[in-house]
Formats: sequence, C-alpha cells, structure tokens
Amino acid sequence: MKAAGMPGRRAHARPRTARGWFRWATSIALSVCAAVAPAAAEDGYDLWLRYAQAGAERSAQAPRFEQLLAADATPAQRAIRDELLRGLRGLQGRAPALAERVDRAGALLVGTPHALPAIERLRLDLHDLGDEGYLIRSLRIDGHPATVVAANTDAGALYGAFALLRALQTGQDIAALDLRDAPRLRHRVLNHWDDLDRHVERGYAGQSIWDWHRLPGWIDPRYTDYARANASIGINGTVLNNVNADAQVLTPMYLEKVAALADTFRPWGIRVYLSARFSAPIEIGGLATADPLDPAVRRWWRAKADEIYAAIPDFGGFLVKANSEGQPGPQDYGRTHADGANLLADALAPHGGIVMWRAFVYSDEEPEDRAKQAYNEFVPLDGAFRDNVMVQVKNGPIDFQPREPFHPLFGAMPRTPLMMEFQITKEYLGFSTHLAYLGTLYEEVLRADTHVQGEGATVARVLDGSLHGQALTGMAGVANIGSDRNWSGSHFDQANWYAYGRLAWNPGLPARAIAEEWTRMTFGNDPAVVAPIVGMMMASREAVVDYTGALGLHHLMARGHHYGPGPWVEGGPRADWTSVYFHRATRDGIGFDRSRRGSDAVSQYAPAVAEVFDDPDRVPEELLLWFHHVSWDRPMASGRTLWEELLHRYDRGVASVRAMRATWAGLAGRIDPERHAQVAAFLAIQEQEAQWWRDASIAYFQSISGRPLPPGVAPPPHPLAYYQSLAFPHAPGDTQ
Repeated sequence: MKAAGMPGRRAHARPRTARGWFRWATSIALSVCAAVAPAAAEDGYDLWLRYAQAGAERSAQAPRFEQLLAADATPAQRAIRDELLRGLRGLQGRAPALAERVDRAGALLVGTPHALPAIERLRLDLHDLGDEGYLIRSLRIDGHPATVVAANTDAGALYGAFALLRALQTGQDIAALDLRDAPRLRHRVLNHWDDLDRHVERGYAGQSIWDWHRLPGWIDPRYTDYARANASIGINGTVLNNVNADAQVLTPMYLEKVAALADTFRPWGIRVYLSARFSAPIEIGGLATADPLDPAVRRWWRAKADEIYAAIPDFGGFLVKANSEGQPGPQDYGRTHADGANLLADALAPHGGIVMWRAFVYSDEEPEDRAKQAYNEFVPLDGAFRDNVMVQVKNGPIDFQPREPFHPLFGAMPRTPLMMEFQITKEYLGFSTHLAYLGTLYEEVLRADTHVQGEGATVARVLDGSLHGQALTGMAGVANIGSDRNWSGSHFDQANWYAYGRLAWNPGLPARAIAEEWTRMTFGNDPAVVAPIVGMMMASREAVVDYTGALGLHHLMARGHHYGPGPWVEGGPRADWTSVYFHRATRDGIGFDRSRRGSDAVSQYAPAVAEVFDDPDRVPEELLLWFHHVSWDRPMASGRTLWEELLHRYDRGVASVRAMRATWAGLAGRIDPERHAQVAAFLAIQEQEAQWWRDASIAYFQSISGRPLPPGVAPPPHPLAYYQSLAFPHAPGDTQ
C-alpha cells in the first residue's frame, strides 16, 4: 500500500519505445537463463508441504522406502497413509508399495501396536509418549532394514509421520534414526478472528476461509488442506470465529455448519472451538439476563453445551472475551471473571470441554496505566477458577506490540493455568507486506525469566506446567490465514504460522532452527538459498522495531486500522487509544514512567525483575522508554544521546530493509520466478513504508523535542503536516 504522494521506487525502469521494450525483455530473459535453473512455478498454496524431490538433497546412506505398512481402518489412519504416499511420491519420485508384511529392505511401518500387528510384535517402549507423542526408529525386521513410526494413538502416529516427512524434506540423514518426541503443551490452538460475513478482523490475506453460506453442503477441499498444514506442525485445535463474537454461531443453523468442519478436521487430530458471546442467553435464548449466577442462565448454558456435544462429540470448548472493548461480561452484573468463566466451565465439564477466558481487559476505570489492569483484575482471582478453565494472556501487557516486556501475569497466578496468546497476524508489524519473522519475538517472550521461583522460572515453564505443577496447558495464536491462494497474504508470513505451531509443540525450540527448517521445506535445501533467507528472517523483526519505534516506544500507529505511523494521534473517545498517551513526549523528554515513581507497573513483576525494570541504568535499552520517562539528552550505551540513538535506530531499520531487498534480489533464478517476484515487490513496499515511518516519526518527535538533526541524518522530505494529512479509510483488517 502506498501513501498518496509518497515517493516511490522503481526496481526495473521499463522503457517506453517498442525497441526499448524489446531490449528490456531480452535482457531480463537472458539474465534468467544465465542464472541457476529455477524450480517449477509455484503460488505458495502447498505451504511447507511441497514434498519437492529437487529440494530434498538425500544422504547417500538415506533409505528409500519401498514398502509402506500402515493401517487404514479409520479416517485418521487413512489420512496418515495417504499423506505418506503423497509425501514419499514427491520426495522419492515414486510412492512405496502398500504391503502387509516386511519382505524386503526399505519398509516403513507407521501406526499403533493395536492397529498394526507388525508394530505390536516389536514390543517398543511407548509408555512415556502419552496420546500425542511418537517414536521413530531405524531397525531390522526379519533381516531387512526398516523404519518404524510408532505411537499409542492415531494422533501420535500422525505427528510422527509428519516428523519423518519433515526430516526427509530438510535433507536430514535418516539412516539411523532413534527419535522420541511428545508435545510439551496440551492445547495448541489457532484463534481465527473471522466474522460470519467472512470479514477478518486484523486479517491481511483476503476473506475468511470459512464459507459459512455454503456450509454444510459444500466442504471446500481447502478445509482439508488447512487441517493437513496444522497437523504437520502439531496444532490440535481451532477457534473458528472472532473473539468479538456473534451469538448466532451458537444457533442450530450454524452448529450444523460447525459440525461439518469438525468432521473434516477430526482425522487430522484437530478439535473445533467457538468464541462464545457472554450475552447469548439474551440475544438468542430469550432470557432477560446473562447474570452468571442466575439459575435460568446456568440452565441455558448447560442445555446449549448438551446441544453442541450432541452434534460434535469432541467439541473443544469456548473462548471468551468479556468486559473488554465493549464486549458483554459478568462485570455487567457485578460478578467477577471467575464467576463468568465458571458458569461456562460447569456447562462444559460433563463433556470434557474447556474454557479459555481472555485476560485482555482494560477500561476507562483504569486511567493511570492501561498496562496494569489485567494483573489487578485477575491476580486476586487466582485459584477461584474451575479446573477446566485456562486464563489466556497476551504475551505483553498492552497489545501485540513489535516489542513488549513479558506480561506480569506470567508467574503471578500459580494456582491458575495460564495460556499464552501470541498474534500470528501482523497487526502492528506491517500487515502482510512487511517481512517480519515472529519466531524471534515468540522466543524472546518464552525465554524471559519471571524469577518468581528464582532463576530459570521462564515463561515457557509457566506455560508447560512444570513451574507450578499445572496439568492443563496450552498456547493460542491469532491466525493470519485467509482466502488468498498463498494462505497468509505473503510467502514469508507462512513462516509465522509455522513457527507458532512448532513452538506450541515445544516452547524450547530455537527460532533460528525453526527458520532454517521452514526455509528448507519452503524453498529447498540449497545452502546458497538457505543461509541468506535465514539471515533475512532473523534480522527482520528487529528492523520493524527500529523503524516503527525502538527503545521501548509502543503504540505509535495510526488510529483504527493501525496502518502506518501516527505518533501524533490524540483525542477521541479514550486516552488509551491514542499514541500520545503511551509515548508522553514533551520538550524535556519521552517515555511512559512505569517506575515506582510513576504508575508503579514495575511492582507487578517479581522483585528481582522489578528491581531491574525500575532502574533506568539497568533496564535493557530495548525497554527503556516502556518503563521510564527520560531526557532527550540522556547518554546511551553507544555514546549517543537518546535523541541521537532514536534517530540512529530509525535509519538502521530502513537500512536493514534495504539490505534484505538486495539479498533477495541476489536469489533471482534460485527461486521460482512467481514467488521471487511477489516477495521482491513486497520488500520494495516495505522499504518505502519503512522510510515513511522513519520520516514521519522524526518529523513529529523533532517538533516536540526541538532538537536539531545531527550531521549525516537526512531531514524528512516533507513537513509534519503532510504526514499527518495522509488518510487510508479502507486499509485492510480494520474492525467493523
């Protein structure tokens, strides 16, 4: 998207005469022919499940699978068998033969001891793998080399099959395998912010993929491919509708449609969940109240749960946004979040369902510091929730900003299961046109140490239950999936979906290793491709932080649609929907004082963390302006003043994007031209918009600080009024 009047860049200036056009086209064709032969044309639909033979450099010792022994008595078993046939056909050039016994080298056995007698005879130790873990082992059967993928359930066998295919896709030596793996989190869920009219709130990849009007009569094959992709990375649940819920989704007409999707996803180990509107008993139930302590309300929800489970026996449960941003909730009746969550939990408990109750709450009653409200409301309720309730907490205390400190609730509610909520869709990181690999953001949060029980009390340990002995564990990711052919709006945004799934399975995985894995599966194993792409990905999120507001600045985007810079935004219905509320820039300094001398938000963290955050000389510079209001002339670690350092970060961010463009241009010919062209175009947009962010932000903050630009720092090409005048009423992903 290009702001009106903004200077543009033309990567390839096309001539205007016929002869010029001929010469230009010829030169482009020759340059492509001279390069390394590209892969076949691709549109991104296959995601990381391309199973491309040319992209799987096989070890000389790697076995070729000649036989496949896999049960097919259930839909799940058939899904496993068919995926292996599909994958091996692509990776080996031909599919293995289906067999009932091992009678030659290269046999692959996949399944459970109960379903496959050949695996039962191996007497493998599967006791510690649970319902979703798997074992992959190279061994000999009747003198023949073979590989077995074994699990206690079909779900575990499915994940093991995908793990084996992943190893093949990434060129690993699988000649002598002995792998055991199981998920560290129980509920690994996507949250779709999709409305019933197919609008997607904060969606940048087209319409919702759920075509509610045609369901249940038409089951789009895309739904199966969606399930395949999620299963391949261990996601086992999906919330189909927006947290800003429409009660109609709980009516019989829509439950029939939900049941059709559940039937489609079930073979792939995926349960469906629904966002429940708290006022549904009034809106579709004909009651006069939704008070969670009212007996009629309690009966209504129990009957609704019975109705849902009659249609969907493995329904996962409810996600609820209540008493936040105008949504109804228990506080409307003087009740607590625990009262509201427990109402629904009691209705779901007989069926094994769970409630995911969001902690994203803020209101005008907390004028001092919005960052404190969730902690203030939920910590007093620790231990008051039913056993089948998880409190779903965003990674930071504001709202999915490019960088935030970890949320203080993590570690502060030891008697309540907490579920991480990450945003996969890039609401504040450039939508789908900016390359920003979020694996580094997720890793930063998961590895943060809460210090609630000394060192090593990481956020990841809060989530996986090991810190406080929780059995109910989970992670949620706000999906970036839409109807675009490439699913996520851009090819690189697929990596964020992938990284989320892999970290939900194991929060300890390194972001770099995930980036390399995804790159190999998506673009092939050529080292000349993998290394530069991984380098781009690992630097990309920090680049966005730099050009949108480094050093702990946050919430500087334009109003409503959140597209582009808006550090000048003020006024309107709420102070905490403005940028000036958060940066608090004056002639003397900048930053939100959350120290003990300010809002005292630092005291919501454990003492060891609070002491660091409270001290402007000890807090990491990346969070300085999040916790402190400091002078523009404050000396920084670099030797620059804060003003000079901020300018340096803006320029560094733009330079990083420029470097990514150059790196990607150097990969021309090594990547299929269709995908290469779209990424190149998006990187051009990103550079242009990074420059826009830089120029507009400098123009505004200079008008506030009154500081001159140091030598070598280019002034913005337009006056501040120009940037403030830009408007984008139809930017994608806005709230309705």
